[in-house]
Amino acid sequence: MAGTHTEGGDAGRRSRVDVTELVRIRTRHPEAVAEAATRRARRPLLDERGRLLIVAADHPARGALGVGDRGLAMANRADLLERLCLALSRPGVDGVLATADILDDLLLLGALDHKVVMGSMNRGGLQGARFELDDRFTGHRPEDIQRLGFDAGKLLLRIDYDDPGSLTTLESTARAIDDMAARRLPVFVEPFISHRTADGGLRNDLSADAVTRSIAIASGLGGSSAYTWLKVPVTENPDDMAQVMETSTLPAVLLGGDIGDSPGEQAAAYEKWRGALRLPTVRGLVVGRSLLYPADGDVAAAVDTAAGLL
Repeated sequence: MAGTHTEGGDAGRRSRVDVTELVRIRTRHPEAVAEAATRRARRPLLDERGRLLIVAADHPARGALGVGDRGLAMANRADLLERLCLALSRPGVDGVLATADILDDLLLLGALDHKVVMGSMNRGGLQGARFELDDRFTGHRPEDIQRLGFDAGKLLLRIDYDDPGSLTTLESTARAIDDMAARRLPVFVEPFISHRTADGGLRNDLSADAVTRSIAIASGLGGSSAYTWLKVPVTENPDDMAQVMETSTLPAVLLGGDIGDSPGEQAAAYEKWRGALRLPTVRGLVVGRSLLYPADGDVAAAVDTAAGLL
């Protein structure tokens, strides 16, 4: 089993990941990943609090490596793993959302015991690509999540009314929801109404109307909604969230997104989350870059602040 060590024994400092040992295990004992998954101590999706704080790290597999104005902030894998291990060690953090490469590393590091583990299912819509909206299922399959004993899956559903390909995305999303429900595995659906801008870029519409429509569409996909959760953004005007979240009775978590690169912008995001977390269907937060790469560099403090909101 690969390991980490913490300088000074301070729980607020990042542990050093031994990349050499990880590579040694991967080259000589690839079966160690499955063995670590089998040994992993599991927990229910929700504990007695009935709330979730999940740290998201599935961005790199979509080519989304930037944080604020740092274009390749997430490109150093050892650094990312160290930040994740620190975040997972903090009180109130329930688990992690990531792709197979990152979850395999975390299994080998022994960082996933008693944590909720969510596999990221569709990463085919590469950031900035002409085919970005063709978000095919290139990550975890439902059978992978079941085989590895993971606790849930997550998928991204971006819908462009001007793109006929969105119908294919809707259909493949519905079948993935069916496959997860057949295995009694929760799936977190992250829906957006999206548009191409004049320069060809992609913009997610966070108006109350668009978020309402995206929730309504996502809630109705598949033959059963029994295991479907929603992963939703806070609307442009946070005051609209109460009405928007009346669209569905499905349990929901808030996503973090790119909230800016200054302490002021991050503080404003925390306040938006705080208000939305009071709504009856909202059960927690799934946040990535803003916790792992905070403006002041203090991962532990950022994670503790988010945990305090719950």
